[in-house]
This record gives sequence, C-alpha cells and structure tokens, in this order.
Amino acid sequence: MKRLMLFILVISVFVCNSCSKNFQELNTNPNLIDQISPTTLLSEIVYGMTSNNASNNYNVNDHLMQVQIPYPQLSIGVQRYEIVESTGTSSWNAAYKWTANIREMIKSAEKENAATYKAVALTLNAWIYSGLTDCFGSVPFSQASQSEDGILHPVYDSQESIYTKILDDLDLANTLYDHTIGMSYAGTDILYNNNAKLWQKFTNSLRLRLLLRVSDVRPTAYQEMKEMIENPTKYPVFEQLSDAAVLNITGVAPNLSPWSRQLDFSNQHSVAEFFMKTLNSLEDPRRPIYVTQAHNKDGDAIGYKGIPAGYDFDSQFDFSPSYMNNQQVVAPMIIPILTYAEVEFIKAELAQKKYIQDNAEAHYKNGVKAAIQLWTKTAISEDYFNNPLAAYDGTLERIMLQKYLALYFTDFQQWSEYRRTGYPVLPTTSSMQNGGKMPSRLMYPAIQGTYNPINYEKASQDMGGNSSNTKVWWDKN
Repeated sequence: MKRLMLFILVISVFVCNSCSKNFQELNTNPNLIDQISPTTLLSEIVYGMTSNNASNNYNVNDHLMQVQIPYPQLSIGVQRYEIVESTGTSSWNAAYKWTANIREMIKSAEKENAATYKAVALTLNAWIYSGLTDCFGSVPFSQASQSEDGILHPVYDSQESIYTKILDDLDLANTLYDHTIGMSYAGTDILYNNNAKLWQKFTNSLRLRLLLRVSDVRPTAYQEMKEMIENPTKYPVFEQLSDAAVLNITGVAPNLSPWSRQLDFSNQHSVAEFFMKTLNSLEDPRRPIYVTQAHNKDGDAIGYKGIPAGYDFDSQFDFSPSYMNNQQVVAPMIIPILTYAEVEFIKAELAQKKYIQDNAEAHYKNGVKAAIQLWTKTAISEDYFNNPLAAYDGTLERIMLQKYLALYFTDFQQWSEYRRTGYPVLPTTSSMQNGGKMPSRLMYPAIQGTYNPINYEKASQDMGGNSSNTKVWWDKN
C-alpha cells in the first residue's frame, strides 16, 4: 500500500508539472495577436479609415457640395447647411481609433529598425490628422491616444502646429524609404501590395496636397512645392493612374463594401442638380456610372436630371429624379484616397499661378483624362475638350471645376478645396440655413465637453467658438 501511494504521488507531481508547463501554450488563442510586427496593423488601418471616409463623404461632403442629397427630406439637414454637434462624430471617433493603432505601428517599426514601415506609418498619420484638423480646426494631437501613459485629458493643438508637424513628418518619411530592403515583413498590404516605391509616391503626393491646402498661410509652401516638382528623383509623386492611392474593395471578408446593403446607397438619395447639370453640359461619360436616369410621371426615361440641393420645402417636381447608381458600392469597387488626377490638378494650379514654369493646360488635361478613366476604365479622346466648358481657359475657376469632379467619392476633399478657393460657385436656395453661407467647419462632438471639458472650452474659445462658421486656419476665402 505504501509503495502504491508513493507511485501515485510521483505520477501526480509529474502530471501537474507537465500541465503547468503546457498550460499557457494550450490556452493561448491563436486568433489573437500577442505581439505586433510593423505590418500587422497596416491593412486594418487603411481599410478602417478609408471605409469610414467613404461613408462620411456620402453623408456630409456630398450634401454640402451638392453631389447627392436626401430626397425627399422635409427636415433641415446638412444639404441645407445645418451642422450640429453629432454631424462629425463618426469622423472624429474613427480618426482617433486608427491613429491610436498608428502609434503602435510606429513603436513597432522603431523597435525593429524598420525604417520603411515607419515612413508608411508617418504617412498614414499625416493623412488621417490632416483630414481631422481640416474638418474641426484645433484637435488633440501631441497628447492624443496616450491614456496608457496617464494622459486622459489631452490638450487641443492648433491647426498650424499640427500642419507644421505632419508636413515635417512627410518630409522625413520620404528620406526613410529603403528600397534595398523594401517591405520585408510578411503580411498583407491591401493598398499597394508591399510596394515601397508606390508608398513613397503616396507620401510625396500627400505632401503636395497639404502644402497647397495651406499655401495662403504658409509663406514657404509654394517654394516647397516647386522644389518637389522640379526634383522628381528626390521627391517621386504619382505619374500615372496605376500609382494612385485607391483602395480596391474585393468583397472578400474582411475587405467588404462599406454599404452592407447596396440599396442604402441609392434609396432616397437623389443626385443634386448642380452636379448633374455640370456633367450633362460636359456630356461626361461618367454619368451612367454615377447615377440612374430620371423618369417622367408616365415612367419614361428622360435622361439624367437632378433636383436642387436645399430645395424649398414646398417644391413640387413633375419627374422622378436621377438616383445614385448603387452598383458603385457593390464589390469589386473602388474608394479613392488620393489620385493621380489630383496631383495633375495641383501642378496645373501651380503653373496657372506661375509658380512653376510648366504647361498648365497639359496638366489640366492630364487631370481630366485620369479622373474620367479612373471610373470608366476607358481613355477619352481630345474631342472631350472641344466642349467650351471642358476647354482650358487659363483660369483657376476652370481648373477647380474639373478638380471638383475628380474628387468625387474622396472623403471631404471637395469641401476642403471649396473652402480654400471658393470654387466651384454653388447655387443656394431660400430654404438653406445659415444665411445660405457654406459651413466652415464641423462642430466638436458634444461628448468632448463632458470628458475633456477644460481643453475643449479653451480650444473653442481660442478658435472663436465651437461654431460651424468659425474658419479653420488655412481658410482665407
């Protein structure tokens, strides 16, 4: 009996030791990430922010910029220039969710001495924060996403200081790309398939966008852009359609359309009259891709026809307007982030203003062609420019009209460029709020006044009030 008890005791000790040695391994969920590499978060960040931007383009930018509008809508709403504290909540929350992930990506890249991945992370950070501050003005930046370090009430940085830092970061990022190594970590890059050369072009193209955005308030901006354009070896930018930062949505989970039901893209959303009239005047080949045909009361197709943004509440229409073509949001689909066309329009503007010695008309035409081909997949002929509204006339207004069309479906870029330049000139109606004046910014979400009241109040006061009429730093229009 004593021998039996001793045997059982020895076996028990052995089994317990074996169990304890393997316990952690056996109870580790293989689907959870316990350690990240510089590439772990990349695709998630790109997809998450891009899909959110597409939704907010649809719900905010398009209504302000008279692309498409809710119809029928008898309440006031964004199309009638009503901005409330909840209008920008989705954009605010998404930006801080994904920039927190970018902080971790930067830390991992620095730990692993992965310079190219740090450059990519700095680029993504600049992309997201530029969009955030363009919409709201002063926002938490230098102390943001640092709750683990005990910073629960981050200060709001001025827009000027944010732009100074992210422009410096983009300049630094351009020097970090190591093409001898490239993007060597295993992992999916849903934007550029681990092509570091294209990421570098995105970095510099984004820097051009942001320098132009602040060109009226940053004295060195034009010289910086000139230096970049005249030195393409040092500062490569988008040179063709395939270079562009355009997210391809495959429809294979988790890379899914932001619209789980395609009908939600078209149901009760009519194309706006200004956008439709512009495309009609140009006889633009993008029309059937963007919208459906309108119909008369008998149900007969009558071509492409929209209704006025901010239409009067008592308006009566004797036709059913064109609605948004919901096939645009059925995978496979695209969501533009920054296109080759936009880079060409930047160059066209710089040449038109004589800051670079270049052919403004050639860049203008390149931009128009690229913008159309992005959606139609077909190159247009020179005949398109025989239309008086398409021909280059030497004015900034003409460049900006086509840039407005080229920025279709691109987050808040149409609205930002309108605030910077005043173009295109948009019609107003008597039912628009705010005296028919375009809102200058989104209001801070109400929850900021609850969880970060001191810094929220200070930022609001410094900016001139948490009002949609308070201009952001670069808005001198």
